[in-house]
Amino acid sequence: MALLFLIGVLLLAVAAGLVARALTLSSVRVTSQMRQIGSYGFTSSDTASRPERPLSRAAARLSSLAERIGRSAQGSGWRAPVSGTQLRGAGLYNVSSNTFQGYRVMLTAGIGLLIGLELIAGGALSFIGIVELLAAMALSWFGPALLVGTRAQRRMDRVDRDLPELIDLLIATIEAGLGFAGSLQLVADRFDGPLGDELRLTLREQSMGLSTERALGNLLERCETPSVRAFVRAVSQGESLGVSVGAMMRNLAAETRKRRRQAANEKVQKAPVKMLFPLVLMVFPALMIVLLYPALAQVLAELSSK
Repeated sequence: MALLFLIGVLLLAVAAGLVARALTLSSVRVTSQMRQIGSYGFTSSDTASRPERPLSRAAARLSSLAERIGRSAQGSGWRAPVSGTQLRGAGLYNVSSNTFQGYRVMLTAGIGLLIGLELIAGGALSFIGIVELLAAMALSWFGPALLVGTRAQRRMDRVDRDLPELIDLLIATIEAGLGFAGSLQLVADRFDGPLGDELRLTLREQSMGLSTERALGNLLERCETPSVRAFVRAVSQGESLGVSVGAMMRNLAAETRKRRRQAANEKVQKAPVKMLFPLVLMVFPALMIVLLYPALAQVLAELSSK
């Protein structure tokens, strides 16, 4: 009963969040763009004089409260907050580590309070109810961190998968006579997904005055993968030493594809081990029942007839 109540509360919260986001999508986009411009020292008198909407003010207060809670709830081990590298890898650039930690604490405490009150009001405060309460609180605590880690890993895998195609396009444009900055700006709009987002963010940082080396260093901080690290190192060395970037890119493309092939082979080698658990726990018991039940039933019938 408590588990069904928890599922209903989660679904209701997700539906309310989607409706609120759909109603305020345009204002959220405008606010996000103005926040990015303001972070570089530019302001707008029209935006500054315009009063904030109640939803934006409530969201800002909730975020501030979550940040204070997360700052006071620092810990180690399983209580440690999700790192900023994981949040940036998952694409959550506007959420700090303390804010995310505060949201986890608020979610766990809120769900624990709701389920506890429901158990007390329904008179079902038993051992099973306490176990369900603890399981729901554990899911509320570890679930968001697991989702962020999974999303960050998927984004980084996609960045590594798309990076060789980016290097090939850079080689073609650099050998055609363009510089590295012009080539990067030309090919950035042709990529979708995480790699395209990261490249466009890098170009935006360069247009705001950062050097190429610094912008690529920020790219490496956001996407800490071996392929991106090799790409940034090759470009930085080529720019500083005056070496031909095209030749270095060609060797880097071959190395990146070799690394991607090795990662694919590693996943293939792990597949039989991962398939062992569902086979032993799900497929083999059902197969044994289908194969052995007729013979066992016949033996029991023969024994009972005697």
